[in-house]
Amino acid sequence: MAVDPVCKMTVDPSKTKHTSQRAGKTIYFCSAHCKTIFDKNPDKYPT
Repeated sequence: MAVDPVCKMTVDPSKTKHTSQRAGKTIYFCSAHCKTIFDKNPDKYPT
């Protein structure tokens, strides 16, 4: 399981389609909304 860095919700990487890449690492999100927030300011969220 992974943790969405925006809302801290637990995310199953095999089931979500919302991802971003950062420093060679895949970041998983619970929703498109959280992905959009992260993508606007990724430095705000530790990964």
